[in-house]
Amino acid sequence: MRIRLLKGLALLSTGALAGAFGYGAANLVPTFDAVPLQMRLSFHTQLMEMNGITMQGAMGLSALSAATLAVLTRGSQRWLAAGAGLLTLASFLITRLGNVPINGRIKQWAATSAPHDHAEILDRWEAFNYARTGTAFAAFALLILLALHHRSAHPEPNASD
Repeated sequence: MRIRLLKGLALLSTGALAGAFGYGAANLVPTFDAVPLQMRLSFHTQLMEMNGITMQGAMGLSALSAATLAVLTRGSQRWLAAGAGLLTLASFLITRLGNVPINGRIKQWAATSAPHDHAEILDRWEAFNYARTGTAFAAFALLILLALHHRSAHPEPNASD
């Protein structure tokens, strides 16, 4: 029962993380590119303030639940959980080392003005965003495989039994 609940938590938190990053990649980034620069900078700054706690919380919960699953399971389930945990950790590191420093610069630009090479820097932010989205989706896929593997390894009894 404890493992099932942990799998559910890992799936929920990692799915929410992948979904949030996916929504951003599919909808926010193209919108950022379609509006005037100053509007993008102001909106981006406000969005990052709102996202800071929730996204880091989702990354932490995803990594912790996957790592705990890796400790408590065996065989291929352990490898799938460990892989998901490492991929979630990669999402966190990409965010902290790639996106967050650029977010700080964007916040400064919103209050002043963007430098002449702002497009290049914003393109780099987008590349980091797509990378962390990919690692979050890959982590979610591994956890789905883990959940499906468990079901096939331990079939449910038929209602007629």
